[in-house]
Amino acid sequence: MDQPIRVLVFNQISQHGLERLPAPRYHVGKDVAQPDAILLRSADLHSVEIAPTVRAIGRAGAGTNNIPVAAMSQRGVPVFNAPGANANAVKELVIAGMLMAARNLPAALRFVAELDPAAPDMEHAVEGGKKAFAGFELAGHTLGVVGLGRIGCLVADAAIRLGMHVVGYDPEITVDAAWSLPSQVRKAHSVAELLKASHFVSLHVPLVPATRQLIGVETVGQMKHGAVLLNFSREGVVDEAAVLGALDAGKLRNYVCDFPSPAANAHARVIALPHLGASTREAEDNCALMVVDQLRDFLENGNIRNAVNFPDAVAPRESKFRVVIANANVPNMLAQISTTMARSGLNIHNMLNKSRGEMAYTIVDVDSAVPDAAMQAIGAIQGVLAARYLPQRD
Repeated sequence: MDQPIRVLVFNQISQHGLERLPAPRYHVGKDVAQPDAILLRSADLHSVEIAPTVRAIGRAGAGTNNIPVAAMSQRGVPVFNAPGANANAVKELVIAGMLMAARNLPAALRFVAELDPAAPDMEHAVEGGKKAFAGFELAGHTLGVVGLGRIGCLVADAAIRLGMHVVGYDPEITVDAAWSLPSQVRKAHSVAELLKASHFVSLHVPLVPATRQLIGVETVGQMKHGAVLLNFSREGVVDEAAVLGALDAGKLRNYVCDFPSPAANAHARVIALPHLGASTREAEDNCALMVVDQLRDFLENGNIRNAVNFPDAVAPRESKFRVVIANANVPNMLAQISTTMARSGLNIHNMLNKSRGEMAYTIVDVDSAVPDAAMQAIGAIQGVLAARYLPQRD
């Protein structure tokens, strides 16, 4: 009987997702030794020794800052995530953030909480105090959306339905995102153009070198006077000191974010939430289902979807005998792989090769069982990072 595939779980993963890894084919738990794969949410793997047996890592969420992606790439280990699975949850929180800022809801809630319920003139105090919290409506105002992925497109659509004008900017928008972007969104040609036009600015970009402190001293200065900045993306895309300075100067009305900090929490015009972006039952289920399905397809069939460090590579099986190879994206690799297989007496039925930057990935279906000696020979090719034999299981 085949040994079960062993999956080490960090954090609390939705049971709906874990059910997609059925026993006895899978052994799943938080104390699994020599795992074939790791499944996690927010656990920090940078401080964890990742076993050499690990063939894949799945993150039930979008960001992978908590995973040593570069080190895994060097080992030929794909890191999967679940982009867009929590998009609706984040969209709703962005809309809530705009409403909180526009209608002064946090300050109003604090005012009501401080009222004395036993006071005979409580109703009079309410009527007298409410004037301080008068706000404005969203309709007719302009929202600038920086980053037009799945979340950004949903935010844009929701804002349009609320009667807002929307300006969007994304120099790397995908074809799928472009198709789903509402036609009413006006495309900006730069971040500066978007900032100058927007009463609200919502950030939906990954944290990479190009986006670190995207909103800083210079860019804050380009924003409209009294604008509201919303950051439900990543803490590092905003220079907090610059934003707090703009709040002090009256340049910005509010900063709404999902990233509390000592400095931010002490500021009356900051509305900070405790990392609630994906904290809904639906989002947790969706993320777990998506990443578990991707992880299982890779472990059983070698297919890759939504890996942050590998190209997408999906090939329907045309044989019971499959070999998958992760290798450096250098010349002559396919020729060496093909020659090695031929020397081992293997006939290639079908081959798919994809590359992404310095990484390449090859799926090969062959017409007969692959001997251990052939796998050892493939693994010994200079530039091969990982090679697996995946005979179809009954």
